Amino acid sequence: MSENGWSASEIHTNVAHSARIYDYVLGGKDNYPPDQEAAEAMSREWPALPIHMRANRDFMHRVAAYLAQEKGIRQFLDIGTGLPTTPNLHEVAQSAAPESRVVYVDNDPIVLTHARALLASASEGRTAYIDADMLDPETILNSPQFRDTLDLDRPIALTVIAIVHFVLDKDDAYGIVKRLLEPLPSGSYLAMSIGTADFAPDEVNRVGREYAARGMPMRLRTLAEAERFFDGLELVEPGIAQVHRWHNDPKEIAKINDADIAMYGGVALKP
Repeated sequence: MSENGWSASEIHTNVAHSARIYDYVLGGKDNYPPDQEAAEAMSREWPALPIHMRANRDFMHRVAAYLAQEKGIRQFLDIGTGLPTTPNLHEVAQSAAPESRVVYVDNDPIVLTHARALLASASEGRTAYIDADMLDPETILNSPQFRDTLDLDRPIALTVIAIVHFVLDKDDAYGIVKRLLEPLPSGSYLAMSIGTADFAPDEVNRVGREYAARGMPMRLRTLAEAERFFDGLELVEPGIAQVHRWHNDPKEIAKINDADIAMYGGVALKP
């Protein structure tokens, strides 16, 4: 049993994991041979994979800065944290407002072990970590970390970045996101990036098959399907766009081919 309460049998380093594949592609060091093999195989199928993943990470940075700096959000619930790759969400938010509070949620013991070790909050703010699966929103919402860290009388940003493409139709991704938003007060925000094969269908679907072959089936969504996540909310301009096009410098947008990005992004206000 580890000091974090997990037994060694719960930490599976002999099979690839989506967070560690992402870490490897972004140049991180918290990954293992199966993750590296998977990432290399996926990159052979779609050489733009690193460009795509970096663009998604940059989208998260812009979203956190926008919500903290322009909308005054001081509380974040981040679903599917992923491995720490500086800057992390709380670092971006706390650089704008040191009192910001962030609750990270992930179901991978390795992710949470690294998060607790590395994601140190500013002294004025707070970070907390929930060991839970997105498929079980009740565990997240009923956790002491959620209730003790976030004030439900003040707006909260729910960030669901690069995770719903691992939620299949049978598990009702729309219902899960709706349930997570339900207790958040008016003035809260939903920020999401959503996997799609709209721009490079052959290549991206081949990557999807590589994930599925390693036990990580994907559900890529069209623009219309991505829009459904924001039903009843007020989308921030420019609405739903490829992640590299959302609130980005035109010079940076021009450097990236649309066909190299397989993720829609959007931010919306809960009225």
